[in-house]
Amino acid sequence: MFVTDIRKEFYDVVVNQRVALLVSSDIDALCACKVLQALFHCDHVQYTLVPVTGWQDLGTAFLEHKEQYKYFVLINCGANVDLLETLQPEEDSVFFICDTHRPVDVVNVYNDSQIKLLIKQDDDLGVPSYDDIFRDDEEDEEADGDDSGNESDGSAEPSGKRRRFDEDALERRIERQRARREWEARRREILFDYEQYEFHGTSAALVMFELAWVMSKDTKDMLWWSIIGLTDQWVHDKIPHMKYVTDIATLQRHVSRHNHKNEDEENSLSIDCMRINFEYDLRLVLYQHWSLYESICNSCYTSCSFKLWSINGQKKLQEFLADMGLPLKQVRQKFNSMDMTIKENLREVIEESATKFGMKDIRVQTFGVHFGFKNRFLASDVVHAAAALLENVEKDETPTDNFIKALDCLSRSNLERLHLGIDLAKKKLKAIQQTVASCICTNLILSQGPFLYCHLLEGTPDVKLFSKPLSLTLLSKYLLKAFVCSTRNKRCKILPLIMAAPLDIEKGTVIVMGIPPESETSDKKNFFGRAFEKAAESTSSRTLHDHFDTSVIELKMEDRGKFLDALITLLS
Repeated sequence: MFVTDIRKEFYDVVVNQRVALLVSSDIDALCACKVLQALFHCDHVQYTLVPVTGWQDLGTAFLEHKEQYKYFVLINCGANVDLLETLQPEEDSVFFICDTHRPVDVVNVYNDSQIKLLIKQDDDLGVPSYDDIFRDDEEDEEADGDDSGNESDGSAEPSGKRRRFDEDALERRIERQRARREWEARRREILFDYEQYEFHGTSAALVMFELAWVMSKDTKDMLWWSIIGLTDQWVHDKIPHMKYVTDIATLQRHVSRHNHKNEDEENSLSIDCMRINFEYDLRLVLYQHWSLYESICNSCYTSCSFKLWSINGQKKLQEFLADMGLPLKQVRQKFNSMDMTIKENLREVIEESATKFGMKDIRVQTFGVHFGFKNRFLASDVVHAAAALLENVEKDETPTDNFIKALDCLSRSNLERLHLGIDLAKKKLKAIQQTVASCICTNLILSQGPFLYCHLLEGTPDVKLFSKPLSLTLLSKYLLKAFVCSTRNKRCKILPLIMAAPLDIEKGTVIVMGIPPESETSDKKNFFGRAFEKAAESTSSRTLHDHFDTSVIELKMEDRGKFLDALITLLS
């Protein structure tokens, strides 16, 4: 059921208990986890933190902890399947679910005793009403029982009267069965409409921050984490632009409140203070920690606008730099080392030239933070750094080690780790840019009818990186945008993309991801989750639906052909 008073129905319940925190591997979940950990530290709540990467992990974690714990908090996992069916818990286990995945499973919505959903009600949830989906079978059976009971009791009745009575009972029963069949058909239709598309709701970090705010325990660190959580949804393209702008406005009010509160205090200029500012900044990745040139080349927005994978695109970039009047020497050196005179009005200069080159949306609403005097980061810098640490493939470390490192880089006491993450993020963004360029230049993207398809071959540089969902998401979004910019085929511009990359060579598996068509105005709803399930079912393909996002699956290499054929038939 939905929790209406998050403080009373969630926090006050767990505050004197031992809690198991099961946290999904994405940046928004990490941030929500940080906020909740800070609250738990305030109130000395005992908890165990368990990172989970998929449904199998979640099942294992639950089995390991179900004896010691009664209360489980699930962050960014668990809302979009029937959790009690999946985990088969005892009757006294209680699950608090703070999850952005939609649609929320109807059984979770209408279970009052064990499932408590920490989900904002103002999200466009569209949950079907109880009577449309659940029906009391006992009533039907009792009614059937009454009718059949009349037949045996009626032995004293004259036979003509009894026959008429039997006919009436039979008619009533047929009528009831017909009504039940109609109800079931309508139920299937309603559920199909409700569960057809997968999308994301309000950031989990924002929900947790609002809990802290309600309890008057919110700090600047918590506010910064909730900003990163929302920015993660924007960077990985999970929410529509309007939703992003609305949530940014909510956070902006909190930022003003905190900044105002600090003006009176004496520490407003102390060396370790933290200042958060609302910024209207450039859509250039990591540009303050890189050279401007590298950032323009490796940002999806500018790279696709210039079509940098072509010779004409490179010429266009040189014209753009000339139009800004910036010396190449300055543009190619680290941002920190650029002349102060250039840096002062750099944003305005870039925006003016970008508008001439058709890039009207080069600036975006976001937030920046200052730690003391020296360190300045944009929210998107931290998202890229944390994601790179979370999916680091350079050292053979366990997912749990990477999870802890990514969690650490969010603390302002661990700036070294954040800088390490930024270096990893640069390598990852370069790898994405090079892969996109080679896919476009070698025509690896094929139109399959109802969708576009691209398969990264084994032996492609950096292919190991793209076996991870967040990296593959960024690559897929970038690739689709680049393809739409470079193709002349009008029809292809409105198609979704299915992306496949090698996962485990020994097992012969690939990771397959579906993303919706590219458009600034789209509602980001994804229909591939359902389509993948149906296609796998109809062809008996060996798939594993283990990711919390239903649009990401693992597939046996040999079954790829029949699986794709089934998808083409299904979506045509």
